Amino acid sequence: MIPTVAACFQLMDCYRMLDNIRDHSIIVARLSAVLAEECVRAGVEVSVPLTITAALLHDIGKTACLNNDHDHAVLGREICLEHGFTELAGIVAEHVYYQNGSLPTITEKEIVYYADKRVNHDKIVSLVVREEYILERYGNNDPIRLEAIGKNCRKWQEVEESLFTVLPFSVAELASRIDPDPATCDMYLEVIPEVVDRVSGVSPS
Repeated sequence: MIPTVAACFQLMDCYRMLDNIRDHSIIVARLSAVLAEECVRAGVEVSVPLTITAALLHDIGKTACLNNDHDHAVLGREICLEHGFTELAGIVAEHVYYQNGSLPTITEKEIVYYADKRVNHDKIVSLVVREEYILERYGNNDPIRLEAIGKNCRKWQEVEESLFTVLPFSVAELASRIDPDPATCDMYLEVIPEVVDRVSGVSPS
């Protein structure tokens, strides 16, 4: 089952997603939508709704993991499975560390993984700028951590190269194709009682 956009926003509220994480998720979803739509036009078989909702919920577990050592991607996968969103679970699980070695195949997972790497907080940046940020914030001058981060960053580049072999615009043009202000989010919000009921009483762990 793929949730509606409205359901995604209600889940953000139920899992107490912080405003800055929500803003980040909105921009990632906008980038993901553009990438998915253009991939479809180019003949790539991806689901635009699945891509968008996976992007919106890729950090659904992050708030609960901010003050502990838990993996927010793993928790996000568990949350998706708990609510029956099996199609999203694998995408959310691999949005931090890409495990699939099937490139140049492009699926919803590659699109969300790449879009997330292009958004630093709520600003669209190049992969080079994002890598510098990650190395500075999480590297801790630890050679082992720095090597692991560098390996993951090379995956970003591989996914980017695969995507832009089929897209009709350049890497530099991607940012200009979306509204960069998360405050102008025009995604329709509606009350969905069954979603509220299913997550009522759930507290992030």
